[in-house]
Amino acid sequence: MKRAVKGEVIFDEDIHRLCDKGVNNLPGWSLAAAEVKAAVHNSTKHFLAAAAEEARNPTTTSAPEKLEGVYESVHNARRSHAVEPPDGVERKKTGTGMGVREGKPEQSWSYRKADDAIEENDAVQQFGAAPPVLMVLTSEKGWQYSWHTIQDLPKDVFVNCEVDRAWQTVKRDLTKWFSSHGGTDFNFERRVLIGTPGIGKSMAAGSYLLYQLLHCDAEELQVVVHCFGGGDAYVSDKTTKRVTRYSDEDMCVSELRSLRGHGMNVYITYDVAKEGTPPPRHFAPTSGWGMIAVSFPKVTNYDEWAKQIKTARIIVSCPDEVDVKAKCAWITRDENKEKQAECWKEVKKHM
Repeated sequence: MKRAVKGEVIFDEDIHRLCDKGVNNLPGWSLAAAEVKAAVHNSTKHFLAAAAEEARNPTTTSAPEKLEGVYESVHNARRSHAVEPPDGVERKKTGTGMGVREGKPEQSWSYRKADDAIEENDAVQQFGAAPPVLMVLTSEKGWQYSWHTIQDLPKDVFVNCEVDRAWQTVKRDLTKWFSSHGGTDFNFERRVLIGTPGIGKSMAAGSYLLYQLLHCDAEELQVVVHCFGGGDAYVSDKTTKRVTRYSDEDMCVSELRSLRGHGMNVYITYDVAKEGTPPPRHFAPTSGWGMIAVSFPKVTNYDEWAKQIKTARIIVSCPDEVDVKAKCAWITRDENKEKQAECWKEVKKHM
């Protein structure tokens, strides 16, 4: 105890001495002359040298953060959809020619297999109720893109046929995985989702994938991860129904390895959020887990990783005019017919 008190006294005396010499912060200590540093005790020198090094190259990491209520908010997201009414009289009641409905649509989009890809099958949709033009998912606590930023992003995610087609491809991969009982030796198809910048690809596809993956059987798929390249990672545990944010990528990788050690099945969405930040090759095991990277079509963002891991591409097309009109109909759903028409006219001018 006496030694500890004596050490504190020596340290305080050294700090006062340094302040008298004009050294009152860590950068000042780093730049101080040799004779100034020589005037303090060795224990103080070692302490200040270590503190200055930590300030230059921080090694501490933020502790994982539990996000309350967001798992339930995404899992229980409210569903709505926009349709193009077949009745011309009904269409004329709105300013966009679109109707907005609550709940799931009577019929969703149909697809067919084309080589190794999945594409929309328009022929099937000639019969029965028309599929939606757009589906809308509303999460009261937002989505991972709003958890990731200080901006108050919208709570609505807009899903068109192209976004749903990407999910159908992932779903097909998962079905193969589950049929093999989710073994760690299963050679899961790695995917990279590519689309033009600014089309809402990341926000829509990333959020929709999270929503659908949370609805997969928890006995088959226990954990869903969404990682922003070079930034935060969100780990959704379907057993505890909790979401944990990791602000350090290495810490997240360590947690993923721990999950693998406990026999957990995991699916990862890796959003190449910054230019030139492809997924690290070690981010996920080469077998036994599913992974998709979301990127805009700049080769340096994904090409090297794609070659190393042997990924298959999913190319998402830009929304067409009908998609944009449906989104406009949703946004102005509480306005009168004239306001809706005015909004659509203004939006169309900029297309």
